[in-house]
Amino acid sequence: MKKVIIALCLFFAAVNMQAQEMKDGLTWHTDLKKAIEVSNTESKPLFLFFTGSDWCGWCIRLQKEVFKTPEFEAWAKEKVVLVELDFPRRTPQDDAIKSQNSQLQQVLNVQGYPTVWFVTPTVTDRETTNLVQLGSSGYVAGGPQVWLDGANQIIAKFVPNPKPVITGTKIAPKKTKSVKKKA
Repeated sequence: MKKVIIALCLFFAAVNMQAQEMKDGLTWHTDLKKAIEVSNTESKPLFLFFTGSDWCGWCIRLQKEVFKTPEFEAWAKEKVVLVELDFPRRTPQDDAIKSQNSQLQQVLNVQGYPTVWFVTPTVTDRETTNLVQLGSSGYVAGGPQVWLDGANQIIAKFVPNPKPVITGTKIAPKKTKSVKKKA
């Protein structure tokens, strides 16, 4: 009987994680590695949303007032790659996701919720990923347009990485040819 209950819990946790990835017509990634691939492919910054989905009142309010609006949905599809980094208290969560989220919380020095970091992922020649911080935000009163105005100021600093060229097993920046001018 215990095995059945544990199996059901794991099943519902997996279904919940997949449901987290598609909310309101938007793709919310929970796996940072996949989000980085999308970010590099689409030349968009990462939108890292640190939240306590089942206990943080300000997080729920930010989602209701901004993230679940048509204005935000249209903006997000065009401008960013969404990543939800959740710290639930009652909802089961995969250990790998818990570890990833905690590491990012420490790296970006997140001390309160909700916090949104805008970052540019860059893959170094050592196959490690650096996150270049563009800026952060949290709950801002005034609805979606006020929040989006602040977000647009932050992502205005975004400079897309050059498209990577795959060479063997490493990813290297695309090389440009220099052209000599005739005198």
